[in-house]
Amino acid sequence: MKIDRQKAINAFQEYTRHYDVTDEKVKLKIDHTYRVCGLCQQIAMQSGFDKDETELAWLSGLLHDVGRFEQLRQYGTFSDAQSIDHAAFGADILFGEGKIRDYIADDSEDELLEKAVRCHSAYRVPAQYTAREKKFADLLRDADKIDILKVNIIVPIEEIYNVTTYDLKHCQVTEEVMQAFYEEHAVLRSLKKTPVDNVVGHISLVYELVYPVSCRLVYEQGYLDRLMDFQSELPQTNAQFERIREKMAAYMERKLQFLREDSTIK
Repeated sequence: MKIDRQKAINAFQEYTRHYDVTDEKVKLKIDHTYRVCGLCQQIAMQSGFDKDETELAWLSGLLHDVGRFEQLRQYGTFSDAQSIDHAAFGADILFGEGKIRDYIADDSEDELLEKAVRCHSAYRVPAQYTAREKKFADLLRDADKIDILKVNIIVPIEEIYNVTTYDLKHCQVTEEVMQAFYEEHAVLRSLKKTPVDNVVGHISLVYELVYPVSCRLVYEQGYLDRLMDFQSELPQTNAQFERIREKMAAYMERKLQFLREDSTIK
């Protein structure tokens, strides 16, 4: 499948031009989109994808957050819980309204791209996806999660979660969230009760990474360690984060050891 990257980038720039690019929130999502593109390409190349598959993975990164811009315009928030499922919204804009043709003329991979975009922020990839659809969906989800860790560092946590510094620094991680973290899976939104639960929720995204190289990228970038270095005003919360760091260090060591032993992974 031939993809004209410049045509696709031009389409994305034309689409986002209709929003206030001086708004830090808009700029944040534009920058995030380009970084996810690069991560999609990097994961694909290091995971044995062929040239055409790598191009398709790159395009999915460019498309994945199209729904964010209209979400912000209509609802004034990036919180799906307070507005709309941005992934499904973006898929509807691209494939329901036909805007995908601005990015690429060939429609042979529309279904695969739509499914990847539609589920990129879901708790799980739908069971009915084919193996090939899951392959691309997993890759996009990995790239998105990796960059979300960076966003949590470059943007003040208070701004991301819409909370005050006092509230963030004076609460504990709820037991249900700690339990989910120790079970090594993402934390369900319904379990999060306190501001600091959100921090743990983002750390737990690492458990959901599918491609082995994704864990290496997280390790090399260093944003996970910086996020886990959260400092509270409560000794109880600092003790919880000490346990979180210990647990995640052991988990990452297992993943990195697997990478060191698998010579097929670049």
